[in-house]
Order: sequence, then structure tokens, then C-alpha cells
Amino acid sequence: MSAAREAQIRVSEIFGPTIQGEGVLIGLPTVFVRTGGCDYRCSWCDSLHAVDSEYRDQWLPMTVDGIWAEVTQLSGGKPLMVSLSGGNPAIQPLGGLIAHGHAHGYKFALETQGSVAKEWFADLDVLVLSPKPPSSGMATDWDAFEHCLRLAAGGPDIALKIVVFDDRDYAYAREASARYPDLPVYLQPGNHTPPPPDDDDARVDIDGIMDRMLWLVDKVTEDRWFEARVLPQLHVLLWGNKRGV
Repeated sequence: MSAAREAQIRVSEIFGPTIQGEGVLIGLPTVFVRTGGCDYRCSWCDSLHAVDSEYRDQWLPMTVDGIWAEVTQLSGGKPLMVSLSGGNPAIQPLGGLIAHGHAHGYKFALETQGSVAKEWFADLDVLVLSPKPPSSGMATDWDAFEHCLRLAAGGPDIALKIVVFDDRDYAYAREASARYPDLPVYLQPGNHTPPPPDDDDARVDIDGIMDRMLWLVDKVTEDRWFEARVLPQLHVLLWGNKRGV
């Protein structure tokens, strides 16, 4: 067995099939492999169970074969899109998983903030780069972001996705899109009331999210920013912040 197949990947959860709830693949049936660990700590993170080291004892070290057994059981062996998420999945050794899945007809999408670049980005089918706006409390390293683009060049379809809570975030999104005018850009109203990771109720302020959605629609149309696509987090509207959907 190759070293890539034997590599230990920290996994927070594997679930599906369900729909992709956001971004370029919204509505597409998908199995999710959510990895554990992140180099960021955004103020409004809605997946702390895959980010905060407090939960690291819940992250299972798994090999490609172990992950693949769960993916194929969930999908019934029928190829579909596999979404690699986190945390920041780019910090995990996922190249072997992608190669193994491709050999069986599956496709792979990955979303990352663009802070860590990997050679295997070029093997993805879809790469969603989601730099974090001012409301996150994090600073964007544009050199690292550029490195991600260079390593992915000629490989996956690449899209820009930015969460927007307020005017500062909106200005950041405009600036980020202007840096990369060739990338399709997706804007998403922020989900500002994440529950604790063990909250089964997983309630959110839907009215607040929809108010931001309407505000964001008005902003892009008033500014004639016709290249931007404004989308909700569909999974949040359907299931709140509940895990495993």
C-alpha cells in the first residue's frame, strides 16, 4: 500500500448523502468528509466541533481505506460529489483520498480559506476559496492565497466565496473580487448565532439571516455588481446548525 493510502487523516465526521448547502455546488447531492483541525479561529465559526482543540478527542485518525469504506457505504457505491470540509481540510494529507476516489468515478470539492496550499489542489474537481472578512477577526495572507491559486492552476474549477455580515465585510468582498476578476464570486449572508457543538436543537436566527440576505441583494444591485451571486446557506435554512446534515 502506498504512503498516501496509509497516511493518517484526522476526521471529525463523515455524513450524507445530503445536498451541498452553499456556494457553487448548492443543491448538489454530496457526501461530506469533514476533517478536524484549523489554522484559523473565526469569531462566528459554525463548526467549532471541527476546529477547536477542545474536541480533538472526537477527531478520528483514519486511513484512505477507512474513509473510503464509509463513503461508499453512504453512497451505496454510486459515484457522486465528495465535499472535503473542516476546519481547514487543506492541513490534512488528502491527496491519496482524492486519487483513490477518482479511480472509482467520484468527484471532489474542497473549501478552504486559502491559508495553506497543497500540490494536490490541482487534482480536485472544484476548489472553493473562501477568504475570511473583517468580522471573522482573522487577517488574510494574500501571498498564501496566491500560492493556492498557483498550485491549483489548470486543474479544478475555482470559485471565490465570501461571508458577509456588514458594510466592512461587503467592502472586503468587493476588493477581493477585484483582485481576482476571472473567478466567479459567491456572497453569503453571515450566520451569527452558532450554538454550542453539542446543541441538538441547533437553532439559528433565521429572521436575522434573511434580513442580511435582503440587505446584501440590495447592495449588489444598487452598486451594479452584476458579477456577484448572492446565495443563502440552504442547509442552515433547512436544518439550522445541526451536525451531520
